[in-house]
Amino acid sequence: MSETTTPLRLGVDPRFTDRERQPGLDLLRALAIVVVVIYHAALFGFNLPGRVDRFGWVGVDLFFVLSGYLIGGQLLAPLARGQPIKLRRFFARRALRIIPAYFVILAVYAFLPSWREYPEMSPVWKFVVSVQNIGLHGGTAFSHAWSLAVEDQFYLLLPLILILVSRWPRVRFIIPGVIVLGGIMLRAFLARQNLAENGVSFRGFQTWIYYPTWTRLDPLVFGVALAAIEKFRPQWWRRLMSLAPWLLLPGLALIVYALYLGEGDYLAVAATVWQFPLIALGMAALLVCAVSPRLILRRVKIPGAAFIASIAYSAYLIQKLVIHFVAQFCVTHNIVITSAAALLGVELCVYAVATILFFAVERPFLQLRHHLAPRPSRS
Repeated sequence: MSETTTPLRLGVDPRFTDRERQPGLDLLRALAIVVVVIYHAALFGFNLPGRVDRFGWVGVDLFFVLSGYLIGGQLLAPLARGQPIKLRRFFARRALRIIPAYFVILAVYAFLPSWREYPEMSPVWKFVVSVQNIGLHGGTAFSHAWSLAVEDQFYLLLPLILILVSRWPRVRFIIPGVIVLGGIMLRAFLARQNLAENGVSFRGFQTWIYYPTWTRLDPLVFGVALAAIEKFRPQWWRRLMSLAPWLLLPGLALIVYALYLGEGDYLAVAATVWQFPLIALGMAALLVCAVSPRLILRRVKIPGAAFIASIAYSAYLIQKLVIHFVAQFCVTHNIVITSAAALLGVELCVYAVATILFFAVERPFLQLRHHLAPRPSRS
């Protein structure tokens, strides 16, 4: 998730230190967690009119593109300066960032089963070694942690891939192409293996296509590719920044078209194959727009966006527990939950609890990381 190297202040996004603030990335990260919470709240009955909440799952893909760009940029920066990647420091920083808050919430799920949103839960050992996304299907507790497993597995291999690329530059364009094209071919194969009477089996889609790492790498790869262009091809990057005003509408159109592919009474093969890369490409275009000086997104600070971006990881971890408790409270007190007001209430509750988790667990370990494994200087 996000990165920091200095003591945090209320409302300060921990990703950006020793460099210019980037309100555009704040906004994207805040938007991602907002729509993901909306999507999960809808599973518990907090629906919006027209069920537009059903598209909220794309927030995860936005997180992936952002993560690939930010973390990939950290790994690529020393290579661009002709320096080696310090694996020990990188993994120490990732562990101190991810593990503390994650293990706190995992302990709640493991030792307080009555608090879970669903009675069934994958074995705890899967969460400990971060493979909870393998063989997963919906309707289980803490299932939303699947995306964290995808990131953990990706960032375990990415430094090794980048070291390989630095030694054999000819493969720099081959590897991302193989990953993206391989994912398309693999999804096509798996979709046909899970065909039901009227389309792809939804349970098969969840277990073999939606959750596994090997079919969800498109947005992470696109994010890393953008970071690589920024670090190694500054002329290309400047052209991208100049083209940003012309990328916003096509990027949104790609996302809308990809979502349209998935509409209908049955899950079509085309949707399972092409949705993820199209959405990833659209999200990558939005990221370019967010960091381009030619667009207002980079310059205008939306009130509250930086703070929501700061607590996004805590909100991501805690969201379903909070939504579950709020839904139970509403049922007990005969409160109608199918309204925008109810959805706003559950969102605020998620951020309130996330703020507590952030300051009680995340922030102390982020400060500890600053002392034990500081970010390398940019000299």
